[in-house]
Amino acid sequence: MSAARRHDEVLSALTKVLAGADRAGDAHDLFSRTSAELRQLMPFDSAVWAATDPETGLITAPMLVENLGSAERCAEYWESELLEENVLPFRDLARAAVPVAGLRAATRDLPARSARFRRLLGSQGVDDELRAVLRVGDRPWAVTSLFRLGGGAPFGQDETTLLAGLSAPLASRLRRFARPSASDAQAGAPAPGLMLFDPCGEPTSINDEARQHLSRLPEGPSIPTTLGLRLPIWLVATALQARAIARGQERAGGARTRIRTVDGRWLTCRASCLSGPAGQPGPVALVIEPAAAADRAVLTAEAYGLTPRELQVTQLVARGLPTAEIAATLFISPHTVRDHIKAVFGKAEVSSRGELVARLFAEHYRPE
Repeated sequence: MSAARRHDEVLSALTKVLAGADRAGDAHDLFSRTSAELRQLMPFDSAVWAATDPETGLITAPMLVENLGSAERCAEYWESELLEENVLPFRDLARAAVPVAGLRAATRDLPARSARFRRLLGSQGVDDELRAVLRVGDRPWAVTSLFRLGGGAPFGQDETTLLAGLSAPLASRLRRFARPSASDAQAGAPAPGLMLFDPCGEPTSINDEARQHLSRLPEGPSIPTTLGLRLPIWLVATALQARAIARGQERAGGARTRIRTVDGRWLTCRASCLSGPAGQPGPVALVIEPAAAADRAVLTAEAYGLTPRELQVTQLVARGLPTAEIAATLFISPHTVRDHIKAVFGKAEVSSRGELVARLFAEHYRPE
């Protein structure tokens, strides 16, 4: 096949997948539609799709798991990802020139070099895993793993190229779902909730506020606990990340993720490993609470593709400052301020400062 024809076929496949993604009503629907379209173009037997916090790369809601066993095995998968030395960890793919790679290709057809394969995938009949980070620039909005079982052919270069071509377009569509809506008001949310995990990762105690927050989280893979509730994989992964940081693992990001509730509010979940006797790692404390105004502002900026400087300008606009004062505050020229505002207007699809504030910072979203 000629290079030109192969290029045309890849473009056609990308167009087909993205057309389905454009019809999605939310992130979970986008995962489902994309997975179904991809399966027609590059067959696979099972898959995991998970949204990620664009600042830390940790998984968050929603998550779609297709044909991959129990939620307990799903928890083991993320434990291996965060605590073990593995081939192709998502944190490395997020920084790679090409954010997609196959396990067999990376290990030269020796997948048992991967702890994840030895611990989980091999016993589940997995022959190959194709992993991808869906990112815009250096900001990861989701991760996915596609699996082939039962002696199937490994994923090829054309399939890797196809999925790589979808990374930025799908991430751009996903981040739109983080935009604020009329239901995002934070008033009346419970106070911060607290959970404790023992050094082995088992949840041991929880307060009432944490239970209230958990009751408002969307459905997804979860594990049973002795506390009489099921714990979402996203919170499990946050606690695991705290343990990874306590162990001094290199490149371990912050143990923090943001999760959107079923009623459209944002929660921040953060975890920290406490010290035990003789300096040994102790329990992990996990706090889940309503996202602060600064957190919500950053998410809004990410969702509209604003740069850090554009966010600063927009926040000052929201406070009612005129162009000259914004320029003085940020030590830039009024002309530069106007250029930033013009760029923000285009990204937010508005034509006035009033529309901008209403679009990005509704009253309950106004920076504190």
